[in-house]
Amino acid sequence: MKKILLIATGGTIASRKTGDGLAPSLTPQELLDRVPGVRDFCRVDTVQAMNLDSTNIAPEDWLTLGGIIEANYPAYDGFVLCHGTDTMAYTAAALSYLIQNTDKPIVLTGSQKPIDQEDTDARTNLTDSLRFATQGPSGVCIVFEGHVIAGTRAHKIRSKSYNAFSSINFPDLANLRDGRVVRYIPCPAPEGPPRFFHRLSRRVMLLKLIPGMPAEAFAAAGQLCDGLIIESYGVGGIPDVYLDQLDRLVRAGKTVIMATQVRQEGSDLSVYQVGHRLKERYGLLETYDMTLEATVTKLMWVLGQSRDPEVIHRLFLGPVNFDLLF
Repeated sequence: MKKILLIATGGTIASRKTGDGLAPSLTPQELLDRVPGVRDFCRVDTVQAMNLDSTNIAPEDWLTLGGIIEANYPAYDGFVLCHGTDTMAYTAAALSYLIQNTDKPIVLTGSQKPIDQEDTDARTNLTDSLRFATQGPSGVCIVFEGHVIAGTRAHKIRSKSYNAFSSINFPDLANLRDGRVVRYIPCPAPEGPPRFFHRLSRRVMLLKLIPGMPAEAFAAAGQLCDGLIIESYGVGGIPDVYLDQLDRLVRAGKTVIMATQVRQEGSDLSVYQVGHRLKERYGLLETYDMTLEATVTKLMWVLGQSRDPEVIHRLFLGPVNFDLLF
């Protein structure tokens, strides 16, 4: 029987009602007690990493979670992290970069209603996640409402419904049906031992373009970051009025990455003049079909490893856990 480590971080799944609304308070053992049937197919140990509403999750917490998995990696066959849904996609993406070449499943799950409620989705999600951790292929993923989504491809698309997550620009890795794992995407076997990373840069900013935004927003964002993600329109481009500010950012050595506000199908700066000139004039990186969550956390990881432009370019465009297919 396989041995799984259940890591609790808080979130809705572990919440109880208070006078101020739901707040996480259940321990991981209390979560496990609500799904007694899992003892039939796995042995589970628990650890309380933190007890937060996921709105409060920060990069330091991702490093903490990565450290817990690294310290316990030899002793377990798989890992399940209970997490709030609001930033789960960010955490799944971050762990995809912090833990690479893993030969064990690392599964994130949570729920839209607390596990103590009668009509909750929590018990099914937790049971499915533990089952996938015993049967599924290696790598970081989210298991939610029967869907298995690569850790770099998840995006929360609904705030209340049980089918809260979707896999963006990539198929589900698998589904869980009646206690069985139905796989769709083969996961390549890892080459060599797992690699654990211990540095992330917090100096990453996102600037979302809106019509009429003052040009000074670029300068303000640039003062706060080493890496700036510009979320543009359509397949990507920069309005003429902002080019002087972009010039200053590039000359100041900032890493600038072009993304798109359109969720499906990704960016392509080569299509229109407003994007093509960015490639020709500045050699800017773009996100192609990456999710915003993967873009943010990957840039944090990249800048945590190097500030050399050539290394940044190579690492950012190197595919990790299905994050980039261009």
